Amino acid sequence: MHTTRRLVLVLAVLILAVLAGTISAARAQTADPPPLPSAASPPPISSPPTSKTGDGVIGASNMLPAVTVTAPSVLENEPTDAASERRISGETLNARPISRPAEVLEATPGLIVTQHSGEGKANQYFLRGFNLDHGTDIAIWLDGMPVNMRTHAHGQGYADLNFLLPELLQSLVVRKGPYWAQEGDFSSAGALHLAYATRLEKDLVSATGGSFGYWRGLAAGTMPAGDGYLTGAGEIVRYDGPWTIPDAMRKYNGIVRYSEGTEANGFAITGMAYTNSWHSTDQIPQRAVYGGLIGLYGAIDPTDGGDSQRYSLSAHWNRRNETTDTRIEGYFVYSTLNLYNNFTYWLNDPVNGDQFQQADKRRLMGVNASHIVKHSVLGHDSESMVGLQLRYDQIDLGLFNTFQRTPLSTIRTDYVVETSAGLYYQNKTKWNDWLRSIAGFRGDVYWASDSSSLAGESAQATAFIPQPKAGLIFGPFDRTEFYLNAGIGFHSNDVRGLGQQVPMLAASRGAEIGTRTQAIRGLDSALAVFVLSFDSELVFGGDSGDTSPTRPSQRVGIEWTNRWQVTSWALLDADFAYTHARYTGAAGDTPGDFIPGAPALVASAGVTLGGDTGWFGALRWRYFGARPLTEDGSVYSTPSSLVDARLGYAFANGLKFTLDAFNVLNTQADQISYSYASRLPGEPAAGVNDVHFHPAEPFALRFTVAKAF
Repeated sequence: MHTTRRLVLVLAVLILAVLAGTISAARAQTADPPPLPSAASPPPISSPPTSKTGDGVIGASNMLPAVTVTAPSVLENEPTDAASERRISGETLNARPISRPAEVLEATPGLIVTQHSGEGKANQYFLRGFNLDHGTDIAIWLDGMPVNMRTHAHGQGYADLNFLLPELLQSLVVRKGPYWAQEGDFSSAGALHLAYATRLEKDLVSATGGSFGYWRGLAAGTMPAGDGYLTGAGEIVRYDGPWTIPDAMRKYNGIVRYSEGTEANGFAITGMAYTNSWHSTDQIPQRAVYGGLIGLYGAIDPTDGGDSQRYSLSAHWNRRNETTDTRIEGYFVYSTLNLYNNFTYWLNDPVNGDQFQQADKRRLMGVNASHIVKHSVLGHDSESMVGLQLRYDQIDLGLFNTFQRTPLSTIRTDYVVETSAGLYYQNKTKWNDWLRSIAGFRGDVYWASDSSSLAGESAQATAFIPQPKAGLIFGPFDRTEFYLNAGIGFHSNDVRGLGQQVPMLAASRGAEIGTRTQAIRGLDSALAVFVLSFDSELVFGGDSGDTSPTRPSQRVGIEWTNRWQVTSWALLDADFAYTHARYTGAAGDTPGDFIPGAPALVASAGVTLGGDTGWFGALRWRYFGARPLTEDGSVYSTPSSLVDARLGYAFANGLKFTLDAFNVLNTQADQISYSYASRLPGEPAAGVNDVHFHPAEPFALRFTVAKAF
């Protein structure tokens, strides 16, 4: 039965490739990356968010492992409006060896992406001294659709990217800090905008096999249809992992897009479907490993895991001329998640254990609209942007006590309706050849209601938050610019907290001073010093499996980012980030000012080698610094240093072989760590305080054969 179903699914993916494999779009030519404009040639007031060729087909090369579509690397050299702003091409994203889809985000300087509970659960994110849990203060978007989920069963801002198809990525736009009028909820630490290609330059079939039962089949292609093009892609993924209880991950994923016209003047309609199921080895107590109760890759509760679905329909429409640029995006998403966790084992229920189910089923829809007008202010070139963002969430939530995934009792159920509207205005003016300014304002209003099964917990509320933004850019002076940015942002809180008088919105205040230079040929270097304060910190509870608002906090940090194109076939990059993170409000019952899980030091470096054909390779190093696990700083996690590598060969006929190696040095390290009390058999009723960790996976290999047509 299972063999037959597997064969049918594989054939379905291959049929999609055949249907889409008859037409390949003409390759656009890419130029050498230009430097930052000189003082005699000032930068444009507004740089486009992505770089595309005129007919809407992405200008790509076969360089490195990107065998289908990438935005040209010239995108990465365009002027920015802050030292920390980045535009990263699909070519760069696909040149990095990654073990899971969301790890492409680690191309963002200073960002760490980990996983602590099975291959279907959202990843854990760390940026600018934040343990962002699954997305509390990092806004993630794909093609105008928000990935973050408000009032989610497993944590505020839950952002699951397991449905991502990296080969289709055209670009990643990175904006850090609350300085951007177009960025709203969850974006204070950063906002990441991923974009798929409108249509593919080449069709692709690939197969991957590797260690610990990993295999993946992918097919993608574009064909003409009516007045436009039809693009489709599908993947099937299986993975067990090194765990004593195999992950048994089973993922099915697909996308279909119809597009007409160009990115500047055209439209596209996209449907996506994703389903996944898995077992999970959650964080485990150190004492169980050291005492020999379980191995390093063992589990306490063998029935933890979950299943997830995501279906979406989205569209975007663009019109652009010499003086105006209008874009309208709309989306509808239906998603479900059933998650079974047992973090404390037998602490609360010594008979049945402490496993619980978090259930989330939602429908969300929204519209993003923006209009840009170029004009003059006191005789100076200027442009103004006005935008509107609307979002509506209808959410069914459940929390249940379970035993081996069998329901025992209901803790609570909730029906939540959450609506928001964000209106913003931003002006950019070029005052002379070396000075330009940015001034903006954003206002967000939220309406929410919660119908809870708990007595006294049902509530409704309305909240509004004003957010001024500003920036100054000086330069370029010898291809060097200086930046001053400041603004107010926010994150929303879980609506289920309204019954406990938790405010719906929490404000952030941030500022940044920085510089970016391309004075040395081939080298792009940026330095940023920032400060970010929050009225209320969102912290993940390792023993409860959700997030909760806590005390005010402040972070002061520095980031240094470097990218050096040594030759046309050799690229070096190195990033360094250090953040001092502390609570700032009254301590109350908290024993100290350390923020649990907040990393101080993060660093990465890499080398990427290769040309359009022939041998190519990559080597990447990532350092994840120690984090305090308790408010008094008495317990820290251990730092980790991991190395990944890639080696491959690309033939002129589109055939490509790639070998990826993960954790090359077979380092024993932690993906994530928490400190809390849990109880194992025979232990005191009050439990034992211990460090609970999820180990990094050992050395693994994956081999890919791909053919581009």
